[in-house]
Amino acid sequence: MSIEQYIHKKWMRRAIQLASLGKGFTSPNPMVGAVITNKSGKLISEGFHEKTGTKHAEAMAFSNLKDDPAGGTLYVNLEPCCHRGKTPPCVDAIISSGLKRVFVSIKDPDVRVSGKGIKLLKDAGIQVHLGLCEEESLELNKSFIHRNITGTSFGVFKWAMSIDGRLGLKNGESKWITNVNSRSLVHKLRADFDAIVIGGNTLRKDNPLLTTRGIKKPEPLRVVFTKTLNFPKECKLWETSYSDTLVVYDSSSADEKYLKDIPKGVSVEKVPSDNPKFLSKILAQKGCNSILWECGPKLATAAVKEGCIQEFITFISPKILGGDNCMTTFSDFEFTSMTNIINLNFGEIKQINSDIYIKSLINKLSSA
Repeated sequence: MSIEQYIHKKWMRRAIQLASLGKGFTSPNPMVGAVITNKSGKLISEGFHEKTGTKHAEAMAFSNLKDDPAGGTLYVNLEPCCHRGKTPPCVDAIISSGLKRVFVSIKDPDVRVSGKGIKLLKDAGIQVHLGLCEEESLELNKSFIHRNITGTSFGVFKWAMSIDGRLGLKNGESKWITNVNSRSLVHKLRADFDAIVIGGNTLRKDNPLLTTRGIKKPEPLRVVFTKTLNFPKECKLWETSYSDTLVVYDSSSADEKYLKDIPKGVSVEKVPSDNPKFLSKILAQKGCNSILWECGPKLATAAVKEGCIQEFITFISPKILGGDNCMTTFSDFEFTSMTNIINLNFGEIKQINSDIYIKSLINKLSSA
């Protein structure tokens, strides 16, 4: 690697690092960071997209300029936008700035941009270099890319189990399998997501709060996917002062007489069947790039079968629960051959005191 290549990668990695500061707050937008150097290669500004509705990274960088950018270089991890939304097009500001070069990691999958921003820059005589630190940028914005390509939210399924693969005792008792540090990490993990999904059985059995315990404000959307609408009249999810709550129900099986028992502050939508893909599409349309599934075996299995889950997070505790009728993570996938089973790739493994944390992936995102 030449010195020049090293310098370009250094500034792009700085842009990616800046972009990551917006994690959990930018949806439905991507996480974007921008670095500007002058014609001598000296850093003169940087910025990132803090949250939806605020300045884009490029605009923030231009507002922070400490020197004339004319003849300089911009490093940005995602193709600059060329459409007008809540903020003006970034391409216009780049062209008028007098910058000579722009390094872009990846194209924007949004059909309103998708190469158009790069073309406008080139047409204006600006040198555009695409693909620098591509893998890191794909990983950072994988949920945004997934939602734009598939029309569904990027799904992560999380569960905790004993070392013998049990979620609880056969009498239903399950608190607590993991240690306090693992449970604290779960609250931090939730802050990275736009919505948290459970099924009706989990609501009835566990009565969860489903918040980050104040780590993120506003809290992620809390979602219940149900076939029956038969809920307790009092539960923690009805306390909307913590966070917004959405109930999505299967109109083909649910008894709508129970709708009257759901508090007015809770949003309700219906879908034509219990296929979780309908839920994922609704949440994507609401701007949720990523959702965390914390549901039981039946919904988890259906979500995996329908392609709603892209990653898994597993907490394993060194405890043995035993029992033939203990609840396990998934229902029967009805595999009849080892060639049909789901193969995963380990993404991250770490120890949390006595527990083990494992992140695994079904498939890796490839460049568009």
